[in-house]
Amino acid sequence: MSDQRRKAEQFRILHVAGRPLVLFNVWDAGSAKAVAAGGARALATGSWSVAHAFGFDDGERLPLALAIDNLRRIVGASDLPVTIDLEAGYGDSPAAVGESVRLALEAGAVGCNLEDSFPADATLRTIDEQAARIRQARQVADAAAVPFFINARTDVFFQQPPAEHDTTTIATALERAQAYAQAGADGLFAPGLSNLALIARLAEASPLPLNIMVDDTTPPLPALAGHGVARVSHGPRPYLLAMKALEDAARAALF
Repeated sequence: MSDQRRKAEQFRILHVAGRPLVLFNVWDAGSAKAVAAGGARALATGSWSVAHAFGFDDGERLPLALAIDNLRRIVGASDLPVTIDLEAGYGDSPAAVGESVRLALEAGAVGCNLEDSFPADATLRTIDEQAARIRQARQVADAAAVPFFINARTDVFFQQPPAEHDTTTIATALERAQAYAQAGADGLFAPGLSNLALIARLAEASPLPLNIMVDDTTPPLPALAGHGVARVSHGPRPYLLAMKALEDAARAALF
């Protein structure tokens, strides 16, 4: 068994409803080493953090070649499984998404995020369009004989303010989850959802393990675990925390 395949299988089994995998997202090899030393069970990049660390805005403005080179360095920084945030897959066609996944696999990744909105304006793709993109990603991963974890991100909850999220919004997300699961996705990522009752409803009904992203209104980890969440991502927060500490230290040293 290849080391990458072993890590991919290790990463997959960490997704357990009620005992969520916590990902304190990294952005380069240095942050990867720090988070690994802190006791992480796996590493995940966050596209916003990686882009800003290199001086770009989020939304696939960071060149894919640079994102993949950065991934390769992160993979080499520890023995932990690494999953990459590929945003919307760097391309409109399923073939382009498949090529991005192929490059991530070659760089050593064991999984990726694929979001269902357009980078340019954050509007949602159709279900069929996104399912085709996931299907192509699955085919590429299967051809590489790596149990690559495709974390299907739905941006349904970014289409309206959190106060307007309700059971109808959950039903919309579940429709996408069903289609994405049939296309070969392994997880459902629902950033923007913070209402605990709705999180519990989505976790219970989803055919895929649920991933929630931490923001200022997210319930605490024990509550998420108690309501069936299988994965918790910190997104850009670790980068912002580190940059604020650096700024504060610089200010104290310089003035």
